[in-house]
Amino acid sequence: MPMLTQLRQDHANMARMLHVLQLKQKTLATGERPNFQLMREVVDYILDYMDGFTHPLERLFSEQLEKVEGGREVTEQLAEDYRKLKSRLARLSNDLDMILMDAVVPMDRFSDDLKAYLDAHLGYLRDEREKLFPMIREHFDDKALERLAEALPDDAAARLERLQQAYPELYAELKEAPVPV
Repeated sequence: MPMLTQLRQDHANMARMLHVLQLKQKTLATGERPNFQLMREVVDYILDYMDGFTHPLERLFSEQLEKVEGGREVTEQLAEDYRKLKSRLARLSNDLDMILMDAVVPMDRFSDDLKAYLDAHLGYLRDEREKLFPMIREHFDDKALERLAEALPDDAAARLERLQQAYPELYAELKEAPVPV
């Protein structure tokens, strides 16, 4: 199942990005200033990735899994969690804009918001891995996964490539991040 393998790889990459943000949050929590520009790149990348790849793919999986026992509940919960994640990330994005423009943003609140987002996103990845992936493995054969891949937006792969080229500092940092288990 090449698509499921790709999803697992995407999860590992997202976990690495979240790890980079976790390191920056820990720096903040100690009262030091992290590299806010790098944080901006990570947040932009995640927002773009969510819009361009995650959301369309999850919508397609949801349509297919509604027919499976328990599928509707899992996909509805993941969709709700996704909306909350996106909202939290948008707020962090706005705060980063303010910080980079030297506006006053309470760092303790920003640090707490960042930690809450990271905890929620890691929980979301765990739920996908423990609930969604087993359903996909059980109810989708290679042909069904191939049809889903074809139904993704035409430019999804190209968009991901452009994102990778657009954030070189992020990729340098990711090379240093440990590969999540």
